[in-house]
Amino acid sequence: MAAIRPSSPTVGAPAASAAPATPVLPSLGGKKSSYRERVADALRAALIAGELLPGAVYSAPALAARFGVSATPVREAMLDLVKEGLVDTVPNKGFRVSEVSDRQLDEYTHVRRLIEIPTVVGLAATAAPVQLEALRPAAREIVQAAAAGDLVAYVEADTRFHLGLLALAGNAHLVEVVRDLRARSRLYGLTALVEAGRLPASAEEHLELLDALIARDETAVHEVMTRHLGHVRGLWAARQDGDREGR
Repeated sequence: MAAIRPSSPTVGAPAASAAPATPVLPSLGGKKSSYRERVADALRAALIAGELLPGAVYSAPALAARFGVSATPVREAMLDLVKEGLVDTVPNKGFRVSEVSDRQLDEYTHVRRLIEIPTVVGLAATAAPVQLEALRPAAREIVQAAAAGDLVAYVEADTRFHLGLLALAGNAHLVEVVRDLRARSRLYGLTALVEAGRLPASAEEHLELLDALIARDETAVHEVMTRHLGHVRGLWAARQDGDREGR
């Protein structure tokens, strides 16, 4: 999937018209939702995947054309993202993607490790196999998106999988904390993984994790989760490597 073009790299430049593109709205697994919610989910996925560039300005009409909807739900969704601190409004231009420092990204990953690893390990003893199997379709979607190189679909399915898994612990506040941390993260290295042909291997870890959970193998669950979240740290660190190479 091609990166979404910014309306303008600077506030002063006029917004560019959107290039024609196939609408990409995430599936919500049968959950009833508005276009606003679906567009917001797709925008969060594009942010996490790094397809909406930090510091760039995007207009609601351009994004609406990208997703094949009217501008109204896009504006509403972007206002939700403003409240979440993911974008800022730029009068008469659109919305600027908030920039995230390397230190912030490192802190987000650290907190995720503290929360997610022990929580998921605990599910090896408490989650019913039928609950875990219900997440397998999302895990397969992740694998399929990785094979297709569709980063937004990959992130959207990955988010559903991990939040759905954490929800089995029965702590709604924990799920919302991780949802926020994921939305604030930026996986700048996903494109590099696609180009290197390594994203499918990372995607397969979701199926590996489910198998370990169903087998009640806490040691294996801990190993997979530690390895998987280690990839998250490596993905955004790829930005630093790219910056150094470009200097």
